[in-house]
Amino acid sequence: MKAVPVGPAGLTAPNVVLGLMRIVDKSDDEIRSLVSTARDAGINFFDHADVYGTRMHECEERFANALRLSPAERADITIQTKAGIVREGPYFDFSYEHIVSSVEGSLRALQTDYIDILLLHRPDALVEPDEVARAFDELEAAGKVRAFGVSNHTPRQIDLLKAAVRQPLVANQLQLSITHAPIVAQGVAANMHGLDQSVTLDGGGVLDYCRLNHITVQAWSPFQAGFFTGVFLGAPEYADLNAAIDRLAAHYDVAPIAIATAWITRHPAQMQVVLGTTTPERVASAARGSDIPLTRAEWYELFRAAGYRVP
Repeated sequence: MKAVPVGPAGLTAPNVVLGLMRIVDKSDDEIRSLVSTARDAGINFFDHADVYGTRMHECEERFANALRLSPAERADITIQTKAGIVREGPYFDFSYEHIVSSVEGSLRALQTDYIDILLLHRPDALVEPDEVARAFDELEAAGKVRAFGVSNHTPRQIDLLKAAVRQPLVANQLQLSITHAPIVAQGVAANMHGLDQSVTLDGGGVLDYCRLNHITVQAWSPFQAGFFTGVFLGAPEYADLNAAIDRLAAHYDVAPIAIATAWITRHPAQMQVVLGTTTPERVASAARGSDIPLTRAEWYELFRAAGYRVP
């Protein structure tokens, strides 16, 4: 499993991580099997959020109850969680009170004394950066959160936070797959008139911004065709893409899901792929894409087969 830097301060982590959004209906044995398979594949980084489950903190709680980690076992993994979504609204809340309350709930649910990385889940239009900074300072000083980041944020939204927050923002979790790749595709077709691909919708090149500022991009929904519209692997509407994936899978002697993973991990931004599957076999197969050395020609072939323009 290939390791990548997470932020500028020397923290490293595997470039394939396990997301736990869908474990609420799994038995304790199934959760343990899923996590064990991930660990065997070299994954020791686990992604949560306070809103995952049918009630707040439910998936965090299910994870902790199933694993019952000893202090040594807890120290051997990285736990990341998120705060900021109020599901009853729905709306977003980056107030000091909400962030601190969410972290306290996550600590209880996860049965741990500290969160390795806390992400602000989705941008809050009413954000007051000083409130965020106050929460981050208090949580860090108390040893309850060790590092901080964001999710689904644009460059300017990150800059606004950085005007008050003194801690480095180590990660930005963004949706990315071969077929849903605007953060990559826009730059390829920049300055092309009349092409939707060339339009910047993220405030100015979020992928390049993150690279320049040592913010690790974490790719969520890496196998989804769009915004929760179903996977592209094996889908008849992506016949050309799947033909290319299948051929490369045979060449590298891996499952097609590993090639879909490798398309992201091959990028020099050194991104992390967040797996959302609860099937252990798919976790093991996807993890094999961690360090497949796709050539430029192979990477661009997949990009074109997904429907993107290469001028």
